[in-house]
Amino acid sequence: MEKILISSCLLGEKVKYNGGDNLTQSSLLKKWQNEKRIVSICPEMAGGLPTPRNPAEIQHGDGTDVILGKSFALDNESNDVTKYFIKGAFAALELAKNHNISIAILKERSPSCGSNMIYTGDFSGKLKEGKGVTARLLEQNGIRVFNEDQLEAVDIILV
Repeated sequence: MEKILISSCLLGEKVKYNGGDNLTQSSLLKKWQNEKRIVSICPEMAGGLPTPRNPAEIQHGDGTDVILGKSFALDNESNDVTKYFIKGAFAALELAKNHNISIAILKERSPSCGSNMIYTGDFSGKLKEGKGVTARLLEQNGIRVFNEDQLEAVDIILV
């Protein structure tokens, strides 16, 4: 049975930057948990960041640019946290490879996990098109990345 990599916060784990979670109430998540398909990770914590932590955003680009060394991630106190995002992305990739995972469901808008939208980098609460560091690295390695609003699409693929 194929496993799915899922952001820990979506499962109710208190790993969000502010110590909270992004619990997603879904019968599909419960079904996949019962089927033992789920492998969870918080890339930011896997990269060495604590919870709680200062919010961070990618500056001047998205996850692709961070991976290429053309951009970086700063927290809201101007601390460079790029190395933690990169380390966490590679931890997620290694976990996916170890479990032969080809599908990930990650938290949209996150600088690590966003699959379509991330914050603009100025801590204004505004969004821009782009991918987080982990989402991009997974995609570059053949893993299809979805967000929490695309669970039904994932279920169709798994059938």
